Amino acid sequence: MDYKVKDLSLAEQGKKQIEWAEIHMPALMEIRKQFEKEKPLQGLRISAVLHVTKETAVLVKTLKIGGATVALAGSNPLSTQDDVAAALVEEGIRVFAWRGETEKDYYDNIKEILKYEPQIIMDDGGDLHAYVHENMPQLKLFGGTEETTTGVIRLKAMEEQGVLRYPVIAVNNAFTKYLFDNRIGTGQSTIDGILRATNILIAGKVAVVAGYGWVGRGIAQRLRGMGARVIVVEVSPLRALEAVMDGFDVMPMSKAAELGEIFITATGNINVIRKEHILKMKDGAILANSGHFNVEIDVKGLKEMAKSSRLIRPNLEEYELPNGKRIYLLAEGRLVNLAAAEGHPSEVMDLSFSNQALSVKYIYENRGKLENKVYNVPQEIDETVAKLKLKGMGIEIEPMTQEQIEYMKQWRYGT
Repeated sequence: MDYKVKDLSLAEQGKKQIEWAEIHMPALMEIRKQFEKEKPLQGLRISAVLHVTKETAVLVKTLKIGGATVALAGSNPLSTQDDVAAALVEEGIRVFAWRGETEKDYYDNIKEILKYEPQIIMDDGGDLHAYVHENMPQLKLFGGTEETTTGVIRLKAMEEQGVLRYPVIAVNNAFTKYLFDNRIGTGQSTIDGILRATNILIAGKVAVVAGYGWVGRGIAQRLRGMGARVIVVEVSPLRALEAVMDGFDVMPMSKAAELGEIFITATGNINVIRKEHILKMKDGAILANSGHFNVEIDVKGLKEMAKSSRLIRPNLEEYELPNGKRIYLLAEGRLVNLAAAEGHPSEVMDLSFSNQALSVKYIYENRGKLENKVYNVPQEIDETVAKLKLKGMGIEIEPMTQEQIEYMKQWRYGT
């Protein structure tokens, strides 16, 4: 079979979901019009590991309309929207994804999408890139793209170690990606996931945010906007200083653990919340993760020391500790915004996936000309995406006069 999804009968509902996303993704739909007319991806084979959501569906449909054949697997065992996956199969996309995959399923699906011998791969987290490098050295690729901070860090390490075998565009590093997707999108969708899983009141709670990168900034700002008292935990002196100047308390996790009622990790690193922190927490503390992988909270350690556990409601599991306190883990420690909610709103993914579509086009047009390096999104693509988004929002910007253009080129005039 050219697909493996949970239930094809869900396709009709999935189509409605995709249509809803298309209405709210005007920049990408404008790119789709161009792709339909010009067919810039004609003959291209793409394999992608992305969260299989309605927004991703808009992207892969656009790539297909541009002339590519696409095979898609999910980038998280709990993030696939099964109705969307079914709808994409009916659109002619080779989909291997369903919600609730095991780790074996996850890697089996990666193997499936690579059977089609892609020429460009698209990834969200770096697992596809790592798998290709470790298991398929014979695969000839024009290049790839990477959606997340976590994946870019992994690819940079590969470049520095001299093992990267093809050029990769770090879509995550586009101005129109990280300032909006990472900060605004994750900020909103993380809280959405926490509320869907718990229905708690945010106002008045002490919330601890681990990490003050673009994702952490967005989460902290939106928690404060809803009335939470926010503590930031950071390892970088520069980001810690920024958090302080932004008005947040900053302290180590060993101290924050005693004060927090909601804990959210957003670091991209391992064991940020450990057993010694959990034992210090208040009865009823809630643990959630917004980093790409489920390694930021020591879930194994939590399970090992718990006297008992029970599922309270979907994505909300209670663990009773030896000291009698109850700790609540959301979405198994996986991406809470995708596992317990629907991920980022379509409006913000419009920006990220417009960058993806145009980056794939750029790699295909420049195949054989790029070095085996991690590249930022070309500035002209970043600016094009911003212009398309503003146009879709009905917003005009101020044009420079000829005098102003000339003034910005000179160096003689001063006061």
